Amino acid sequence: MIHKSNRHLTVITATSLVIASMIGTGVFTSLGFQLMDIRSVFVIIMLWVVGGVLSLFGALSYSELAAALPRSGGEYYLLSRIIHPSIGFVAGIVSATVGFSAPAVLAAIAFANYFAPLFPSINITVTALIIVLCVNILHSTKLSTGKLFQEWTTIFKIVLILIFIVIGLFSTEHQPISLIPTRYDFKLIISPEFAVNLVWVSYAYAGWNSSVYVVGEIVHPEKNIFRSIFFGTMIVTLLYIMLNYVFLYVTPMDQLIGKVEVGYLSGVHLFGEKFATVLSLCIGLMLISTVSSYVYIGPRIIQAIGKDYDRLSILSKTDSQGIPLNAFFLQLFISIVFVITSTFEEVLLYTGITLIITSTITVCSLFYLRYKEPELVRPYIVWGYPWTSLIFVLLNSWVLYYTFRLQTFESLIGLGLMAISFGLFFIIKKDK
Repeated sequence: MIHKSNRHLTVITATSLVIASMIGTGVFTSLGFQLMDIRSVFVIIMLWVVGGVLSLFGALSYSELAAALPRSGGEYYLLSRIIHPSIGFVAGIVSATVGFSAPAVLAAIAFANYFAPLFPSINITVTALIIVLCVNILHSTKLSTGKLFQEWTTIFKIVLILIFIVIGLFSTEHQPISLIPTRYDFKLIISPEFAVNLVWVSYAYAGWNSSVYVVGEIVHPEKNIFRSIFFGTMIVTLLYIMLNYVFLYVTPMDQLIGKVEVGYLSGVHLFGEKFATVLSLCIGLMLISTVSSYVYIGPRIIQAIGKDYDRLSILSKTDSQGIPLNAFFLQLFISIVFVITSTFEEVLLYTGITLIITSTITVCSLFYLRYKEPELVRPYIVWGYPWTSLIFVLLNSWVLYYTFRLQTFESLIGLGLMAISFGLFFIIKKDK
């Protein structure tokens, strides 16, 4: 049990972690990939609506689990406690690698891409490495500074997005787009292409469960877990829908197809080339907040694993402030490997796939826990249970089915990582 004095994260900080984790690489990069398969504005917006509803339903389920079992570690602790330690261990490895290290790297790479218009000669890989290194140093040296940095960079991010949305909606020069659906649009919504593109959207929404990973550090987790996840998810969903509408409203669709820096391209049409470079700089700075949130949370999962396994106990060591330094070093090493060895698109796709798998299994564990321990004290009960949780599982299963059919290679990479993690469990499992 975590002593009350170690609970130092307020609901504001916890909510900022959720928002900062969600708003990052995905929303500023994935629209270009979605447009490769879908050219309907209505269907694109529906992708973001469905992604938001899915995230909210998942958030409701996670809130009950975390409030009933308030210990840091996220899926690692929950699945270990509810189903079996091996399942939790696999989820923990996935979270520590593609769950947090990989998204931090993606945000750092996107940061470098958005800086390129201002500094064309910069090396993208080197710049991403520098950002990851600096943010790791920030969070591993002083706890209070890291929390303050997280809160203010999140505020900066929200304000900037709101300004961009308002200016975009009132732009006099815009594209002749319509949100009125056609008969073909409804067919497209139930198509394999829609399902596969939900992977991109799900990645953009990834992070809605961020406060669950640090529940052991949150003040009054029985009520603040739900508040941080719910309000964070609702705020981000509204921002995402409006932001993607503005992207399509001010920029010709054919100029966005297959592009990563959709925010910059929209800025060119909205402000002109000169001011778009300033916007690109601002978006890059926003992504530092995303890097920060993932860097803060990731080592806490590694630390939780280290506490439970003797052979990994070195990862649970903390300094006088409670900062898991060795876990930070391991996360930094994993991040460096990702930066050097993988392309942006590869990392984003198999990260999205594996996160969908682990979150779906975790929500399924809620049904099992209700059956297994009906007398367990539950400070928060899922609204709309069992339907909200069931819809989350069924829709994610539909997405995974078509993703495995159409993106087999990336799906197998995700499954391969999980299989390796499962084997590793039996090598380092704690002595009985």
